[in-house]
Amino acid sequence: MNAPFRPQDTALVLIDHQIGTMQLIKNLPLDRVKKHSLALAKAAGILNMPVVLTSSQEDRAQGPLLPELQALLPKAYAARVKRRGMVNAWADPAFRDAVLAVGKRNLVMAGITTDVCLVFPAIDAVSEGFNVQAVMDASGSPFDLSEALAQQRMHDHGVVLTATNTVIAELAQDWSTPQGQQLIQLLFSHVLPAITS
Repeated sequence: MNAPFRPQDTALVLIDHQIGTMQLIKNLPLDRVKKHSLALAKAAGILNMPVVLTSSQEDRAQGPLLPELQALLPKAYAARVKRRGMVNAWADPAFRDAVLAVGKRNLVMAGITTDVCLVFPAIDAVSEGFNVQAVMDASGSPFDLSEALAQQRMHDHGVVLTATNTVIAELAQDWSTPQGQQLIQLLFSHVLPAITS
């Protein structure tokens, strides 16, 4: 059984969170997926975790990465791997090398779309010995069926399926620390539904 993910052992990998590609999400509310994706980016910043960003054909229908990612993660955004069209990001040597370069064996991954952009690199990373948690509410697909099949395929290959609040809580470890306090505030402001009295 894999040990819990800790910030010092973990990197965040966001795949194809592009303005055009995001419009393909139909299985979850788009605004929720966007909020959760940005919450992961903010959490990585709070925890000083390395981040790898990648995009595919930014000059075509997929469009650029979300501009909020550039504001939140300027270094990772500048170093993003701009793929020329390789569907499986892991098959792109520049992307694989970027992930290897961070030197972490635990990967928190999200991708738009789950059924094309996330499923293949998540499985390939596991096959190379990485521990991968795929964040399902920071990813999405055009169809419920393709989402369900992609999730099953990842699960069958050893990818752990998770949600934004779960993985942030796991990485926080202790809400009473200064970082934990920032993360719980992040959860209440960006991830968890508003609490009404």
